Amino acid sequence: MTRAHATRVPASDDPLLACLALTLGFFLLCLWRLWLPSGPFFDEIHYLPAARELLTGFDYRNPEHPPLGKEIIAAGIALLGDNPWGWRIFSALAGALALFAGMRALWHASLSRDAVLAYGLLLASGFMLFVHAQIAMLDIFMVAFFLTALWFFAAACRAGQPVRARALLALSGIALGCAIASKWNAAPLAPLLGLGFLALRVHAVGPADLRTETDAAPVRGVGPIEAALWLGVLPLAVYAATFWPAFQVENGPFAGMDLIGAHRHMLELQQSVKQSHPYQSTWSQWVLNTRAIWYLYEVTDGAQRGVMLIGNPLTMLLGLAGGAWCTLAAVLQRRVDAGAVAILYAASIGFWIIAAKPIQFYYHYFLPSCFLLAGLALMIAWLKARGFGWAYWLVLAASLAVFAWFYPILSAAELSGEQAYSTWMWRGEWR
Repeated sequence: MTRAHATRVPASDDPLLACLALTLGFFLLCLWRLWLPSGPFFDEIHYLPAARELLTGFDYRNPEHPPLGKEIIAAGIALLGDNPWGWRIFSALAGALALFAGMRALWHASLSRDAVLAYGLLLASGFMLFVHAQIAMLDIFMVAFFLTALWFFAAACRAGQPVRARALLALSGIALGCAIASKWNAAPLAPLLGLGFLALRVHAVGPADLRTETDAAPVRGVGPIEAALWLGVLPLAVYAATFWPAFQVENGPFAGMDLIGAHRHMLELQQSVKQSHPYQSTWSQWVLNTRAIWYLYEVTDGAQRGVMLIGNPLTMLLGLAGGAWCTLAAVLQRRVDAGAVAILYAASIGFWIIAAKPIQFYYHYFLPSCFLLAGLALMIAWLKARGFGWAYWLVLAASLAVFAWFYPILSAAELSGEQAYSTWMWRGEWR
């Protein structure tokens, strides 16, 4: 990263309005049939009771997970009532935020309109974001906050004024703390922002001037110690603050514990789940998109309905080529944007390869898939810039077409009957 990284581009080049329009369209699509099914489904059966207990203050359920996601679901119930709209409205909003934040992060990282708009379409039609924007689970909040942290961090790197950059780093730290407080999946990636700052500063000024030189990339006017405050101390403070409601429950699972003791208990609970589950899967199955989860498949609300979690079968595989391209572009072309995407994907999937959690599920691939699609967007934008525009448009059109074809079993639409699911079973492993 060089001084050019902080250079502003003409406002007319920024696809902000297109990002807003795409986000609005996606949000409206998420609202359609948000009320279906009318009862809790899949992991809502765990998180909705936990949210209700937070509102009453009588108990604290699901102590193995941090509290913020459950607190947000509880806020929806308090706002709109104990009904499908109250359960899921903040999931839909978080889905829209994730889409917008992802596009803005890629814009500040790459300054490529083509890559940004491609990413928005790929992420919106990638299945994972849409499905989780219509169910009251924790993952959508974790992803939304983490992508927001990346957005503010990348924007800070582009900011021309130290005051603005400082504010953006602080916002990034707050979002980072919220991501970890929603679900621990974000925790292994949290240090990458601070480490990225440090690596880019060392590259810019050398290790000898690291402590004294602040007028350098990635964020001018901010030294490494101050960056550690915004990207290290502040996220931890935000994370700790979200536990306050849990400690107010007199006879709750954290009674008599301090914050460290509570986390020991949470870790024990996370590692204690060893009984096999029919929907469990492995990281290699996620990467190859061979293991689906049926969040719903039953007669409900007057019809056979289904919600299947799987990645877009086209872009999940093409994304692997995008990840490989990002790695090569980072090494051969010294592209920081491509390198960041490659590192984020490798770190997010690498965690699950070595994690001590014995039972894993496909929804753990949600965050890695966001980086996978970012890599695909960068690759096809690069192809378009070199005269292969047909490949760019073909990938986007095909991704949208596949999404449209699968839409009925992503959205709890009315199906023709009990065997209707076979229409979409392109692979036997998905059944």
